[in-house]
Formats: sequence, C-alpha cells, structure tokens
Amino acid sequence: MEINHVTLIGRLTRDAELKYTSSGQAVCKFSIAVNRRKKNGDQWEDEANFFDIVVWGKQAESLSPYLLKSKMVGVDGELRQDRWQQDGQNRSKVEIIANYVQLLGGNNGSQKQESNDEFRQGSW
Repeated sequence: MEINHVTLIGRLTRDAELKYTSSGQAVCKFSIAVNRRKKNGDQWEDEANFFDIVVWGKQAESLSPYLLKSKMVGVDGELRQDRWQQDGQNRSKVEIIANYVQLLGGNNGSQKQESNDEFRQGSW
C-alpha cells in the first residue's frame, strides 16, 4: 500500500501567482512557511520550512485574490516530484498539489470577509 498525503498550516511567503496553461487551465502557485520548534541546547528555536503549493482549475481562480503575503492557510494535498535536465544536470523539485485549501485567520482589512470559506478540488 502506498500513501501520499500531506496536511500543512502556514503563512504565504508572497502573493500567489495565477496563470493559465496553453489549453486555458488555471494554475495558481504560492509558497508557505511552516515553523517547527526545535531545542538547541537549553533554548527552543523556531525553524522555518518552506513549501511550494500548486492549485488547479476553478479552485485556483477562486482562491487567487485571497492568497496574499502573510495570509495563513491550511493545505491538504499530495506530493509530486518534477524532474528535468538543465545544462546537462539532473534537477528535481517537490511541490504539493493541493486538493483542499482553507483560508485561516481574520480579515486583514482589504481582504473580503470570506476568510474562513473552504475551497475544494476533488474530494477530501
């Protein structure tokens, strides 16, 4: 049995980017920072981990106006590894393909009041 499932809560590191493929499919990309507490000697420290998120289709179009820098979101999805060659070197990158994104936290002034709405792609 294989399991590929990830659930994270974090803050956007920059505003999301909404683009369209040549076939007209919407794709929204953003990154989140997730803090992890670890002990260093007698002191506790926060360590930031950064994850790239990809959202497709109508969910991408619906979410993009709300995915602004510092906004907290919950993401549920799966890991995908992209592989390519660049200048003769093998490269790879792991992204999270979101099936479910929830905007968390309160209204940040200019954002609409829909901050706790849920947006789904596929089934949970």
